[in-house]
Amino acid sequence: MLGQTVGVAYEQLVRLAPGTPLRARGTDPVVRACRYFRPGPGVVEAAASIAAGDQVRAMAFRLEQGADLRWRCAAVEIGGDRAGAAGGAEGAVDADPAAES
Repeated sequence: MLGQTVGVAYEQLVRLAPGTPLRARGTDPVVRACRYFRPGPGVVEAAASIAAGDQVRAMAFRLEQGADLRWRCAAVEIGGDRAGAAGGAEGAVDADPAAES
């Protein structure tokens, strides 16, 4: 994951992982809705509603495109527990952000 993150995002994911916040016992998480916002070139901020059993949680993350044109996670938040920062055009996610470049 280290090569797929920038800034504090790796540490944020390390803190979140042990609690497996998107899993309910015996149930796989399912993305119910996903939205995105492009605050500027090379930046995508996205939010998803994720269901696992009777539990529904929110997940937000920020992707930044590097000079090498690869997209990397820069911040993550899950279920209101702040694990990073979130911050264009808004719309439903229809395509890979990399395909728009």
